[in-house]
Amino acid sequence: MTDTDSKHDLLIRLRRIEGQVRGIARMVEEDKYCIDVLTQVSAASRALQCVALGLLEDHMGHCLVDAAQVGGPEKDAKLKEAADAIARLVRS
Repeated sequence: MTDTDSKHDLLIRLRRIEGQVRGIARMVEEDKYCIDVLTQVSAASRALQCVALGLLEDHMGHCLVDAAQVGGPEKDAKLKEAADAIARLVRS
């Protein structure tokens, strides 16, 4: 993450998600209807997935491109790192 505005936007999104998770905990404490809790869990999960995809896009747009220009072992390492990150996202 290099751009200050992107970092700021990411932190705002993460704080919003943090608030969502606190709200979910409150719902559980207050014995809210399970389906309502599950709906909020799903929304928080989607929000985190959007953050992850944004981070991956940023990584590929900067780190991966830079490594590809350098070439050699660094390129190979960054490609494997990106592929592993994508695999983790797909599994989640």
